[in-house]
Amino acid sequence: MLRSFPAQLRARRAVLIATVTAGLFLTMLPSARADSDGDSAHRHLLIADQFNNRVIEVDRNTHKILWQFGDGSDHPGPHSVVGTNDAERVGPYTLISGTGTPPSKPPLPGCADSVNGCPDNRVFLVDPQGTIVWQYGQEGGVGGAGPNQLNTPVQAAFVSSFPGHAGFVVLIADQGNQRIIAVDLFTKKIFWQYGTTGIAGSGPNELSNPNSAEVLDNGHILIADENNNRVLEVKRNGVIVHQFTAGGTISGAAFASRLESGHTLITDSNNNRIVEVDRYDQIIWQYVTNTLTGSNPNPLPTRAVRLRSGNTLISDQFNNRVIEVSRDGRIVFQQGMLNIGGLGTNQLNGPYDAKVIGDFTGLTPPLRAEEE
Repeated sequence: MLRSFPAQLRARRAVLIATVTAGLFLTMLPSARADSDGDSAHRHLLIADQFNNRVIEVDRNTHKILWQFGDGSDHPGPHSVVGTNDAERVGPYTLISGTGTPPSKPPLPGCADSVNGCPDNRVFLVDPQGTIVWQYGQEGGVGGAGPNQLNTPVQAAFVSSFPGHAGFVVLIADQGNQRIIAVDLFTKKIFWQYGTTGIAGSGPNELSNPNSAEVLDNGHILIADENNNRVLEVKRNGVIVHQFTAGGTISGAAFASRLESGHTLITDSNNNRIVEVDRYDQIIWQYVTNTLTGSNPNPLPTRAVRLRSGNTLISDQFNNRVIEVSRDGRIVFQQGMLNIGGLGTNQLNGPYDAKVIGDFTGLTPPLRAEEE
């Protein structure tokens, strides 16, 4: 007897999830992780090239594109992503946030619809061949707050160990719904949330435009609460244990990650700077991205991650470049041309996120590259 169509879909999904799970498990083995500075993967960058509607892997020596997902379309589909804000390599897969592009007059680059914008509202994993093997969020850019629905997901992180939960997890900054959610990879059920769905605020269990989240080694969750100009460290029960504002100077907390030193690295977007604070919220280090001749006066950097070398990789969004900056403030690498957006050779258009594959903070161990 032929199985029913839903049963066939369930069986296919079970096989797919089993394959993905096996692949992710293998990446956790020491032999499968990149832990050598000479590894070729450490020369590659993964960039969410927002307004070009693509994610690209770039050789940092030649600036050439080695891999790409996204055909440039402003409609979400099996081979396209719209207005992507975030991407990270998870073993052989790439986790991508299909953020979408908001309405604007004139329309923003990469979106032809100035009235409705170009929504995407998906988070998905793609394999090296560019096939979507897992997805949370509905097709066609449909947004919402119900089961398997998102509203402007700006960031997603793969989590191999979430406190109190067995199994792989995708942590999603579901910005339009004003919440951070933890989704079980297999069941696609939300089992943890911080922020009250649809309510922007600064009170208990409230966020305003959350822009990133990561699970810390101590089991707490670090959240960049963008429009509240703060970074929160919360326990699984929602109790706030730390708040970081760089002494009250943060304006637009676009991203945050915990460094090995215990310090917190914050992308202070509206101040066009990256700032590192200690546990007492004192500024230890900072870098401003709009000081060069020809710079956009307000480039609004969106992401900064600390590399193993001690340098910081910065997505300098409206300067249309990704830069690597040394501790003393020297630019030692640049992808893209200063304040010139495009789709040509060594050009980007509003890069929102960049990471050196295998060498960045912000991932929960054992997927974080470890010191030898």
